[in-house]
Order: sequence, then C-alpha cells, then structure tokens
Amino acid sequence: MRTPSKKPRARGPRPGSIARVAGLSYGDLDQHLGYVLRRAQLAGFEAFHQATAGVDITPARYTALVIVGANPGLSQSALGAALGTARSGAMLVADWMEKRGWVERRNRPEDGRSWGLYLTKRGEAQLLTLNRRVRENDAKFAGRLSSQERAILKQLLEKLTE
Repeated sequence: MRTPSKKPRARGPRPGSIARVAGLSYGDLDQHLGYVLRRAQLAGFEAFHQATAGVDITPARYTALVIVGANPGLSQSALGAALGTARSGAMLVADWMEKRGWVERRNRPEDGRSWGLYLTKRGEAQLLTLNRRVRENDAKFAGRLSSQERAILKQLLEKLTE
C-alpha cells in the first residue's frame, strides 16, 4: 500500500490576501481602523513569507526563536507569556524548534525543577540567516514610507497596544 506523499505548501497569495478586486465596492471598510490594520498586517505577513521562502517558519515561530535567542535560559512559561499563549502552546513551539535542532532544553541553574530554552549552534546560525533576510525584506516593505513616517507609525501602533 502506498503512503500518500506530503505536498509542499504553496507560498504565495493565501486566503485573506490584501489584493483588491477591481469593480468591487468595499463600502466603508476603509474607514475602520481595524480593517486597515488587518490589511497592513497581511501585507507584512506576505513580506515575511517572501523573506523566509524555503524555511518552514511562521511569524509566531520566528518571534519565539528571536525571544529565545535574546533570553538564554528562558522558561517555557515566560515564552508563553511573551507570545500571548498558554504554556502548552509555548511547549508546542519549543518542541517544534527542538525537533529542528534550533533549541535545546537544559536544567535551569536557579530552579532545578524547570527547563530553560537555549539556542543551539544550528539555531544561532538559522536565526542570523533569518534575521538578515527578514530585515532586508522588511526594509523593502517599509521603504514605501520615509524614515520619519516609519517612526511615527511605530509610535502610534505602540500607543494602540498600551
């Protein structure tokens, strides 16, 4: 009996794409800040997926990898809090990174009952590569705005998250 082979996931326009349909009225959607933010988020995600083509990673998993890299020995609970997910969700992403050889769990010196997350050499190399690619692509994506506009936009978005 043959086992069905896994098809690689297509990378390109996905459901929720930001493309406008010619001749279609969007009513007052563009007057809703949440709708405009969502369209911008989807454009950002599309730029992220272009930057990470060939690497099986999502924005959330990339965020986790960056946070672990910046906080060696981070607990899964703290990772979950930073990601806005339950500890079980953090465990799943830690398992995912560990399976790829990017992260390892070690006993935490200050608490022998819990594990700390640490990047491996392979994880450090992967993170350096991803950071470079994401930064370069982000510069192209944000290049539509002047440096002053980017600073103002970041400031305003941060204000909305407070």
